[in-house]
Amino acid sequence: MQKGETQMNAKQRTIHYNCKDQSVRLEDTTLPMEDEKGLTRQVESNVVGLYPDYMFQKIGGFGCAMTESACYLLSAMVPEERKKALRCWFGPDGADAGFIRIPIDSCDYSLEEYQAVKDPASDPGLSTFNIDRDRKYILPVVKEALEMAGHPVSVLLSPWSPPAAWKTAPEMSMNDAAVYGSAAAKADLSRPGRCFGGRLKREYYGAWARYLVKYLQSYLQEGIPVSMLSVQNEASAATSWDSCLWTGEQEGCFLRDYLYPEMEKAGLSERIGLYIWDHNKERMVEHVDEVMACGTYRMVEGFAYHWYSGDHFEALSLLHGRYPDKLLMHSESCGLHIPGKVLSFDLTGRDAEQLPPEIREQLSRTPSEVDFEDAENYAHDIIGDIEHGMNRWIDWNMIVDRNGGPRHVPGGFAAPLIAEKDGTFSRTISYEYILEIARTVRPGAVRIGSSRYCQEVEESAVLNADGSYGVLLLNRSGKDLPAVIRTGGYLCRLHLPAHTLSTVRIEK
Repeated sequence: MQKGETQMNAKQRTIHYNCKDQSVRLEDTTLPMEDEKGLTRQVESNVVGLYPDYMFQKIGGFGCAMTESACYLLSAMVPEERKKALRCWFGPDGADAGFIRIPIDSCDYSLEEYQAVKDPASDPGLSTFNIDRDRKYILPVVKEALEMAGHPVSVLLSPWSPPAAWKTAPEMSMNDAAVYGSAAAKADLSRPGRCFGGRLKREYYGAWARYLVKYLQSYLQEGIPVSMLSVQNEASAATSWDSCLWTGEQEGCFLRDYLYPEMEKAGLSERIGLYIWDHNKERMVEHVDEVMACGTYRMVEGFAYHWYSGDHFEALSLLHGRYPDKLLMHSESCGLHIPGKVLSFDLTGRDAEQLPPEIREQLSRTPSEVDFEDAENYAHDIIGDIEHGMNRWIDWNMIVDRNGGPRHVPGGFAAPLIAEKDGTFSRTISYEYILEIARTVRPGAVRIGSSRYCQEVEESAVLNADGSYGVLLLNRSGKDLPAVIRTGGYLCRLHLPAHTLSTVRIEK
């Protein structure tokens, strides 16, 4: 190292998964940054290159959803245990969340169906509108989390369904039933309801826009820092829980002619950013293009998306290329099984031989294997999203119980934290991965250029606001792999064990 050059230090943290006993441990290592000058050409092998002069999108940080179910579980804990759980997400000792997603009215993770106007048919002026239901569990816990955050937090509100009286009859397709469950076979699909899809009738577009604005105003009056609204959760999913279908043209018309003008009238159009789609990446491009073709460009702050139908990272790049000034926000993900189980539903009393082959295959795995697979999938998805333009990342429920609920519909899904029957909670492997990623990619980080020597090493790198580099390295293969980080004339030699997430922080 020449006189006047800046010394660089690297610290590596590796989450190891032991396949033999299915345990997880975290290792800290201080690594030397070697001066590259004078070394042989062998350093051209196994390289992960960092290119700080190539700078891309800013990453605002990470967050979670605080549904009625999650807040109900947290409310039931003694204050100290609840604070301990909240610290896992909020504040510098946890994931340091900067975003919270909250449903408008009931969703699947509510204790029952509800809406802020019980009978909109007899109250077209919405004079009985109130958010008293949210004041029971959601608002107290969210306010407690905000106090613990230590910095501003942005809240995203998302509607699952307009009031049933304003909707058409359900439209649940065979595909929706296959993906989201067969509860439709036992339901009355002849009448409009909050569940099983259906569409908002055109004559109620204005009323729904006023309803949403009232919700925004009510939350702001409560001191909740709402800065984002998605027009509809999962606009193409007719689920057995609260849902509503929109084509791109319908969503664009509603946004352009009703919602945005109503927000302008209320003085909220510059204060709250609007997000469209809020569903899986694989149909994202077509829907967004349809909405934007309706003349909504200036009204839309960004595009929200979920992870449930596969990678489709290229969809993010396509949208960023066409709409470079719009934000890309991952707004939901979770493990699709009940905690401690391998499926999202109970098979008690079912003959295993009569089950579909894909279900029998899932049953051949252990719950621990499924939990670890969730964690790897989280790391893979977050790295892929970052590399393709993601600006913000929000998970689904911050906590569920051992049944994957509570929910007002059957079944259940996983979450980073699990509420136990004794009033305590457990941290999952997925949480440990999310936590390590959030500690490496700090709020305000900027993605920098990077390259990898093989497809088995998944990588992403950022420049944090404090001047440090954060590097994510995921080895999902079954063999150990070498890696040499190269940047700024220095080398850092690493060992990436099979099935591990490694993070590296390089400080100048």
